[in-house]
Amino acid sequence: MIGCLALRQAKATVEDCQRLLSRQISEGRGDLKAVRDVAVCQYDALAEMTGRMSFSVAMINGLGDGIVLTSINGRSETRTYVRTVVGGKGQQPLSPEEEEAVRAARLGHGPVVACRAPELL
Repeated sequence: MIGCLALRQAKATVEDCQRLLSRQISEGRGDLKAVRDVAVCQYDALAEMTGRMSFSVAMINGLGDGIVLTSINGRSETRTYVRTVVGGKGQQPLSPEEEEAVRAARLGHGPVVACRAPELL
């Protein structure tokens, strides 16, 4: 069971890499330091607040560097976080929604992507 899951994840990673490489080749090099890939992942982060009002937005350049901006919205308060991304990976641990936004941005699936529903707090 674990081996099948690992194989499935490895295949998905290889497919993502192939899509990323073919996208970079087809678009040409351009200015790799300019922000060019953006994706927004909207979701319900809190049980008290529905309507997909929370979001994570990834803004990434051609090198896979950039930021993920996350806003967790509740009825009485909002919390906003920013995390640095280098080479397509967070410098700090990223939430599943932040990882999904980065992945979608790198693959050119933005600007708005479907997010898996997180476990509500």
